[in-house]
Amino acid sequence: VQLQASGGGLVQTGGSLSLSCAASGRTFDNYFMGWFRQAPGKEREFVAAISRSGGSTDYVDSVKGRFTIARDNAKNMVYLQMNSLKAEDTAVYYCAARESIVWSRLGRQYNYWGQGTLVTVSS
Repeated sequence: VQLQASGGGLVQTGGSLSLSCAASGRTFDNYFMGWFRQAPGKEREFVAAISRSGGSTDYVDSVKGRFTIARDNAKNMVYLQMNSLKAEDTAVYYCAARESIVWSRLGRQYNYWGQGTLVTVSS
């Protein structure tokens, strides 16, 4: 599967952004989807994940209550709505696909990656 992330940009603290990830190729609903991010000088970290049906989600504690992951299997899309953004959310955000039914927050267990989209939150 090929992934294309978009929607990044520059936003002020407290603002919102919505990221999108378009998938093409093999059957999208076979994939557990996740969002990861990598801030300058830091390691990549897990942000959120969603089950194949979209019925279950998982978030890192630092974004709970502010970010929402969703998917539309009919459109082969996964989204990350980011509200109440903070400076520490600044990073390149990546969508990733995992061909499994098992939850994972580990990037190395994801099979496919998008190219990343930059989110910059200014104070």
